[in-house]
Amino acid sequence: MTILPQITMRELLEQCPGAQRTLFRHYHIGGCASCGFQPEETLEGVCARNDGIDPHEAIGRILESHEADAKVFISPLEATEAMQKDGARLLDIRTREEFEAVHIPGSQLMGQDFLQEVMGTWPKDTAIIIVDHTGSRSLDAAAYFAGHAFKNIRALRGGIDAWSCEVDVTLPRYTTE
Repeated sequence: MTILPQITMRELLEQCPGAQRTLFRHYHIGGCASCGFQPEETLEGVCARNDGIDPHEAIGRILESHEADAKVFISPLEATEAMQKDGARLLDIRTREEFEAVHIPGSQLMGQDFLQEVMGTWPKDTAIIIVDHTGSRSLDAAAYFAGHAFKNIRALRGGIDAWSCEVDVTLPRYTTE
């Protein structure tokens, strides 16, 4: 994968969904209103207005993190195998309304009370697969769990949307407004 400094932030985030997390972690860019960016801005421009960060250094960090993120993703087919073989548990981070409309059988909705149960009582080596709608937010949730010492955490590549295409075509696909 090649990223040039002239890439827009929108294009960057489409190619490397974890780029914003990487920029925030290393440079405090993109996490709040004072350090945010617009989708049309270029990476080069964002770096220039944030203490003149070398965009090539930022690109290196983004690509390194992107490779690490790729190792966290698990395909829907691999997830079914992990559920059968390793007893992996599916934790769904979508809204209650989305979950009630359609969910993967056996998955559990991640509400605040359930999160407290997981954090307080589940063994840190529990095989966990995070499910969202399209796979765009699951990496952040996986990073949260990994940051709390969970060692076997994965993110479902493509989310429930991919699951409904690759594993269970009876699950309806949907869009959010």
